[in-house]
Amino acid sequence: MVSLDTIRKDPRWRDPNLREVISMLSHPMDPVKSNAAAYLQHLCYENDTVKQDVRQLRGIPVLVGLLDHPKAEVHRKACGALRNISFGRDNFNKVAIKNSDGIPALLRLLRRTDDVEVRELVTGTLWNLSSHEPLKMIVINHGLQTLTDEIIIPHSGLRGDPNDPARPGAPEWNTVFKNTSGCLRNVSSDGADARQRLRECDALVDALLPALYSAVAKRDINNKSVENCVCILRNLSYHVHKEVPGAEKFHIQAANHSAKPGGHHKKKDESERFGGITSKGKRHGVGEKSGGVDLSRRSLPMKGLELLYQPEVVRLYLSLLKLSQNHNTLEAAAGALQNLSAGHWAWSNYIRATVRKEKGLPVLVELLHSDADKVVRAIAIALRNLAIDHKNKDLIGSYAMRDLVSNLPCGQQRPAKNLEGDTVVAVLNTILEIVSENLENARFLIQGQGVQKLVSINRTSQSVRETKAASHILQMVWAYKDLRHMLCKAGWNKTHFKPAVSSLPKKQRNAKQGNDDITLPLMEKNQGFLNFSHLCVVWRVWIIILCLCVELLHKNTIFRRIKVVLKEVFAFARRVSMFFMLCVCVLCVEF
Repeated sequence: MVSLDTIRKDPRWRDPNLREVISMLSHPMDPVKSNAAAYLQHLCYENDTVKQDVRQLRGIPVLVGLLDHPKAEVHRKACGALRNISFGRDNFNKVAIKNSDGIPALLRLLRRTDDVEVRELVTGTLWNLSSHEPLKMIVINHGLQTLTDEIIIPHSGLRGDPNDPARPGAPEWNTVFKNTSGCLRNVSSDGADARQRLRECDALVDALLPALYSAVAKRDINNKSVENCVCILRNLSYHVHKEVPGAEKFHIQAANHSAKPGGHHKKKDESERFGGITSKGKRHGVGEKSGGVDLSRRSLPMKGLELLYQPEVVRLYLSLLKLSQNHNTLEAAAGALQNLSAGHWAWSNYIRATVRKEKGLPVLVELLHSDADKVVRAIAIALRNLAIDHKNKDLIGSYAMRDLVSNLPCGQQRPAKNLEGDTVVAVLNTILEIVSENLENARFLIQGQGVQKLVSINRTSQSVRETKAASHILQMVWAYKDLRHMLCKAGWNKTHFKPAVSSLPKKQRNAKQGNDDITLPLMEKNQGFLNFSHLCVVWRVWIIILCLCVELLHKNTIFRRIKVVLKEVFAFARRVSMFFMLCVCVLCVEF
């Protein structure tokens, strides 16, 4: 009996070359097509050279055409080949699939098949394609609602338990859901237009949140699907206070959130504790009304994008921060709180208060000890935004200052965790926010040995951003006159708090915008050193003096009076010179 093994033993047998395999994709017999596609799938597995050759030999359009083939074996093998071809950093293959109308073809196949393997291949290919920036909006335009309706909603449990429709169903963390949520995670990072499209996608947010609530309840949170869902919600929460329709109705004055001006807060009630519980057992929350939002009158249930910024989501993100061991999930949950607490609108005001009410501040502070750089950075920025609330600022200053300082390097020596420069700057900016207009927090900074590290960073750091941030904090601390005795007693003087002028940039550049939505105060243009205008004043005075000398000598022609006149002139000039030298010294040392 003739078999493939016996044929291979024939000396005339040889493996087909790549061009021949691609030509077999157009063979009239379906088994030949499917076998050729399967062979291409095998050849392209982790082989960038073969992938490039397939593209150059025009094999991709043929494979895309086979996605519409009625035979399951053919379109399944073709989709498997496209998944392997699209995987990797070679974006030319992704673009070639897009140019062959591969994205609409993949979505047509997804809508018409119930085969689990085919769905895994289709969603895996779309996940690969969505990693290329120019293709993200194309995936959204063609497939957002399809992916939501076909995969996210059915597998999230939103439609309820089949045996009891009144009860929410359990999410299915299978490969199809993982691939689809990974695809949506990629496209959600494309920009404001992409975020708004996903927010407005019917039932998307409604499906993701219940799935996460169920995962937390079952302690099943350390998987890729949960990570993807949290990252999607984090991205959709970015700039929500600016981008959601009607956001301007909830905007409030910044002064309502920040600490009271003047820099001297009354000592907070001794009964107030870090978790927000008083000795009488009452929580330091907020009232029913917050910044114009009357939460007690929410008669209609929230849905869609409104669910993103409801205070109830705080408990979800805090639970993830407590329970998850996945650094990406921790970063995303902290980033969601960071985004929701940014800006000055009523909902962010209530989010900040809810974090305090739910005892979330200790949870965040504990994660400052994480070994993951990105987690520490996200936590630091979240604390900075939460500190806009002056009660949070007091609590963070009291209980978290030492933890923040512990993440700072001592000059060129980095901490044991070896944090990146962006993370160090985030920690410095958080400290700046905490000590701003808050004398007690500045005192806690001094007591936590923060001045020593700040002075070292200011003088020895090679990073301009670190030096600038440390300099701002030092200037702010020295501005509190009530603390100068304490500083001098510890061996510090005014020179330690001067900005490192040589390391500052000549011109301020616009910093990259971050999720925290807060900017640093700018330094005065010529602050901290003698500038040209001061020298001009001195020179003008000397010119006036010389002119007076010439005029006096001209009027007094008698030689015997010249000596007397010169003596008076130089005495006057000496007094003027001493006066202006004193002024120059004062200008040089002022901040």
